[in-house]
Amino acid sequence: MMNVLAVSPAGIFGSEFLGTMLLIVLGVGVVANALLPKTKGHDGGWQMIDWGWGIGVMVGVFAAYRTGGHLNPAVTLGLTVAGVDLAPGIPATFANVSLYIGAQLLGAMAGAVLAWLVYKQHYDLECDPSLKLGTFATGPQIRNYGWNLLTETIATYVLVIWVLLSGYTNVAKITTADNIQEISGSLIGPLGVTFLIMGIGNSLGGPTGYAINPARDLGPRIVHALLPIKGKGSSDWAYSWVPILGPILGGVLAGLTYLIFW
Repeated sequence: MMNVLAVSPAGIFGSEFLGTMLLIVLGVGVVANALLPKTKGHDGGWQMIDWGWGIGVMVGVFAAYRTGGHLNPAVTLGLTVAGVDLAPGIPATFANVSLYIGAQLLGAMAGAVLAWLVYKQHYDLECDPSLKLGTFATGPQIRNYGWNLLTETIATYVLVIWVLLSGYTNVAKITTADNIQEISGSLIGPLGVTFLIMGIGNSLGGPTGYAINPARDLGPRIVHALLPIKGKGSSDWAYSWVPILGPILGGVLAGLTYLIFW
């Protein structure tokens, strides 16, 4: 029998804040390592970036276990639309959803600041401003807002529908032949999402850099705009709505799919 413990509002905020902060410090950190001059990982390539983001998600999900490890407003909204609890004992009320999303955005901003501190000396070096922005936020290889939006919607749909369905492999009640209920399951959620993020990056990330998370893009983009980064250039606010709206649409569509078919 599993005991579901109540999580206070402060606990909800702290869990999602910490988890998202850890995700972003590792995610922004690996991109900085790959793109900025004179780093040990300079020119490390796409696979290095995918691994860094995948492991960042795994660490964040483990850290935010009390709240289901959303780390992503698209996941939170997808579960809300699907009509399921945000986590065991945490119903999808307006107050809880707002708390999740606020914590995710602020956690993403904090993680971006930490990554900047680690690579401060490298950000100070002369470098293409688009590369400095690229460590914080996503941007398209071919700028076409409609297609970019579609890419982010599809990629996020894959993520959120997996999150909704993977719960069946985590913990499930089974009835044995002698009518005894037991808890079964693979319990691979955090590791599974690591490989999923890497898969999305390799399969669907080429056009836009796979934000698939409004907080992941908006929080660090705000930090990029605010920090005194030498030669940083524009924060590209003209594009910023795409990695916000696309993931939200993908999350909502995944939630509707679950609601209708499951």
